[in-house]
Amino acid sequence: MLVRSRRVQIAVVVGFLAATGAVAGVFALAGSEPAVDGDVVLDEPGEFAAPVDSVPVTGDVVPDVELLDADGVAHTLSELRGRPVVVNIWYSSCAPCAREVRDFAEVHRELGDTVQFVGVNPLDDADRMVEFAEARDVGYTLWRDEGLEFVNSVPVAVYPTTLFVDADGVIVHQTTAIDADELRTLIADLF
Repeated sequence: MLVRSRRVQIAVVVGFLAATGAVAGVFALAGSEPAVDGDVVLDEPGEFAAPVDSVPVTGDVVPDVELLDADGVAHTLSELRGRPVVVNIWYSSCAPCAREVRDFAEVHRELGDTVQFVGVNPLDDADRMVEFAEARDVGYTLWRDEGLEFVNSVPVAVYPTTLFVDADGVIVHQTTAIDADELRTLIADLF
């Protein structure tokens, strides 16, 4: 028992010394030489790159992949050609999506005769998608991207993402979270 206790004490001391040496080495390196390409020094100014909030797809034809309605019937966005389409990509546990969906429902009630609205949901099952949308008075088309084929084809970098698609199926604009006034303005400017 005494031998085992001694081994544990030695292991703790060796571990402590190794950790202390590693910390001392880090401090020595941080103060020794200026950073070279690829090195990062946290206490010196440098270049800042904003996080990606969307991946540009403007000018691309909207992907023609199968999306499922709440009953499991397959659809594609090419079915909607001939009129402009606002495609809102969202899911129920996304807080900005929850705020935005109400605004989309409001604008759809106002402009749904001239512009088609489609909500594409890549994460929720059909019941959750419908329950969430009904609670927010959504009256436009809802489709599920069950295999994530649509969101990977676009590609989506952040939720929510909205695509503005012209009557020929070309994406003319995309945005992240927007409110009702911004949505109205974009529809008026783009279509």
